[in-house]
Amino acid sequence: MNKIGWAQRDFTPDRPAMIQGQMHRRIGSSAIDPLTVTAMAVEGRKAKIIIISTDMAYITDELTDEVASAMKGKYPIFNSDDFIINATHTHTSLVIDDDFYDYPGGNVMRPAEARALLVQKCVEAAIEAWENRQPVMIGRAFSGNVVVGHNRYAIYSDGMAQMYGKTNRPDFTGIGGYEDHSMDMLFTWDTSGILRGIILDIPCPSQVDEHLESFSADYWHDIRSELRKRFGAHINVLSFCGAAGDQSPHLLVYGKEEADMLKRRGLTERQEIARRVANAVEDALVATVPVMGDFEIKHLVRRVKLERFKIMAEHKKWAKERLKEWSNAGGDPESWWPRLLREVIKAGKQTQKPPFVVTVHAVRLGDAAIVTNPFELFQEYGLRMKSRSPAAQTLVVQLACGRGMYLPSERANKSGGYGANPVVCQVGPEGGSTLVETSLKMLNQLFGGK
Repeated sequence: MNKIGWAQRDFTPDRPAMIQGQMHRRIGSSAIDPLTVTAMAVEGRKAKIIIISTDMAYITDELTDEVASAMKGKYPIFNSDDFIINATHTHTSLVIDDDFYDYPGGNVMRPAEARALLVQKCVEAAIEAWENRQPVMIGRAFSGNVVVGHNRYAIYSDGMAQMYGKTNRPDFTGIGGYEDHSMDMLFTWDTSGILRGIILDIPCPSQVDEHLESFSADYWHDIRSELRKRFGAHINVLSFCGAAGDQSPHLLVYGKEEADMLKRRGLTERQEIARRVANAVEDALVATVPVMGDFEIKHLVRRVKLERFKIMAEHKKWAKERLKEWSNAGGDPESWWPRLLREVIKAGKQTQKPPFVVTVHAVRLGDAAIVTNPFELFQEYGLRMKSRSPAAQTLVVQLACGRGMYLPSERANKSGGYGANPVVCQVGPEGGSTLVETSLKMLNQLFGGK
């Protein structure tokens, strides 16, 4: 019979460390709630996978390789392709790379130390989950009206877009596109019928409190707390961020109305999100029957070459304007943001980078599927995958197994703005279509198609 095991670890630093997520450097010396990793180990007749969700802004190939290498030291049967590690995209977690901010010195944890801490906790959770795996029953559910994310682009009369742009301007004409309020759910029970794990895929980064100078898992902490209050302290929650490159929890319209209702209810924005999510889980469980027996488990991994974002004159112009704004505001010239702006400005006509290679995982669990990518993936691509997938339900998971930055849609590329510019995009719309088609081929292969 198929087996699944669960484990969780806290990786909150015990001394000051740099915080990932903004253009300027922040130093955190305390946490308002713990940073966690949650591991789910899956074993079928022909597949073994360990999926680890982390309260991080992003994941790197190096991180996945280091976790796999450490795990292989204890269990030689594992290799790096057996691991899926994803980030919830909180902007209040650890910096694990040297190429973002200057190290301030003193007692502040270096990025390499932070990465070592995260690797250690991921490995501990992976080992415990693997050793604790047991026969399970699974179930899936869906809700199309769990309101967490909102489209974060304002469009103006000249056709241009601005992320978090003001909507009280006379030239504001609308919001940048579709809003995905869905939530995909998978559940695991032990054979006695006790609910053990909840997998949630929400197309929204965890960025309610993204400017803090303290560590936090953001709204995922509140979701976990609320679910454990309702279903038991033993519940494990695997947190996925769905395709949400153009979504966030922030409202561009109706902000004052929403704030008024939160005040009336006596809830924070994070608590309100947790309430909505937990209500949807509760409703779904009533209508979900566990699947018993030896359900299908399959796993595919592909290395995919994607077309690079082409740098055009308008991109250089945009980068020059942003660099001037940054300099006039007294921003650190060596932060990651001005460095990337300068790279685009200096890129010549003959600059031609090789294709951007990404790792894509596709997993079948019964009649449900999981497919991953390393990007902040605009909703359009996730919707294209889901609508054409052969699975009864498909969880598209972004920010997994690599650092791809944004992947904007063709519509977003035409409107421009942050997130739709080669300054923060390795791959453009052509590569996005390649990613969609490759992912669908993998999903079809999992379900017996071509």
